[in-house]
Order: sequence, then structure tokens, then C-alpha cells
Amino acid sequence: MAQTIYSLCMLTSLACAWLLLASYRRTRYRLLFWSGACFVAMTLNNLFLLLDKIVFPDIDFLPARLICALVAVSLLLYGLIYEKE
Repeated sequence: MAQTIYSLCMLTSLACAWLLLASYRRTRYRLLFWSGACFVAMTLNNLFLLLDKIVFPDIDFLPARLICALVAVSLLLYGLIYEKE
């Protein structure tokens, strides 16, 4: 059951990233780019979660997960603060 939930979370964040970046390509609105980049990092975070808990339970992926989460939040925060329009 956990594998299904982790996989669905990863696919949802991948779909969000794809939709945001596709919308950015059409409109060139920079906040969409930063939001899409944030969701790409969240997809990686969910991938590392799946690898950590299901595929390789003996290997600790916590540092990689924390770095991905920090990058995701930093990208979105940068986009919210510095993009004016």
C-alpha cells in the first residue's frame, strides 16, 4: 500500500511540473517557470522517498531527500520574491 501512495505522490508532482512548465512555454510568465522547477525538485524528492522506503530500505537517502526539499522550497521562494509582474 505504501508503494502505491509513494508512486502516486511522485506521479502527481511530475504531472504538476509538466503542466506548469508547459504553461510557461506558452505564456513566458516567469513565476510558472519557478513553480515548475520547484515541482521538478519535489518529484526528485518523492523519487528518493520511494527509493528510501521501498526499493533500498538498507540505504539511507535522507540527506538527498532533505537537499531536494531545500532546493524545491528555495526555487519557489526565489520566484515569489524576485519575479515582479
